[in-house]
Amino acid sequence: MTASTTLVSLADIRAAAECLRGIATRTPLVPFGPAEDRRFLKAESLQPIGAFKLRGAYVAVAGLSDAERSRGVITYSSGNHAQGVARAARLLGAPAVIVMPSDAPEVKHQRVAADGAEIVVVGTASDERKRVAEEIAADRGLAIIPPFDDDRIIAGQGTIGLELIEDLPDLALVLVPVGGGGLSSGVATAIKALRPEARVIGVEPALAAKGQESLRLDRVVSWPAERVARTISDGTRTQSLGVRTFAHLRAALDSIVTVSEEEIAGAIR
Repeated sequence: MTASTTLVSLADIRAAAECLRGIATRTPLVPFGPAEDRRFLKAESLQPIGAFKLRGAYVAVAGLSDAERSRGVITYSSGNHAQGVARAARLLGAPAVIVMPSDAPEVKHQRVAADGAEIVVVGTASDERKRVAEEIAADRGLAIIPPFDDDRIIAGQGTIGLELIEDLPDLALVLVPVGGGGLSSGVATAIKALRPEARVIGVEPALAAKGQESLRLDRVVSWPAERVARTISDGTRTQSLGVRTFAHLRAALDSIVTVSEEEIAGAIR
């Protein structure tokens, strides 16, 4: 993997794709809307855990040394990354501890537990979960698998961008959600490396638009937990981008647009 002073490369993302062969599902592009519009949804809900997070989580856990994996891994997540790390740890034989919020859906707790992970429930603020995870990691010698601000995570999520270009070589526009920025960083990096003329637009809730504000001010902006908690889009309630994801988004993303709560609710009906 590239050094922390550089950005994830196309070679890193291709290496991640090889790591994921036989693990992650190559998800289809599902047409929607009028046929002449050529609009598609990338069906990441068909991944074994029901979300794209398996990609980055598996690449990150697989990238640890045997000694690190034997000691175990820990992460902090509201649900999907938790499931990804729990599944990756089980597949790779590593003990896993997952710090989850008290308001995470019960079904996500159940799925994490089903993969054999130890669950620690802590409040609702992402900063608090991170702090507790770091304390446990230091006390027990566990390797932290961050939910988004990690080059291995970015490379793993970037494999979605590889598949998009392979399946739709002439694509013109990609809309990608922005939470902590791992998915959008990886996808934008892959797309711009392979088809620089394509536009990659990030999308986040207007009630949790810390990414848009960060790019506008050219620095990482953090929003209070109670502020981002207002959105129904629970997967994008992160309080800030990461240092690494901000660097990638600043380099590769064309812009970020926001959507209202009414638009989000209408899209999931």
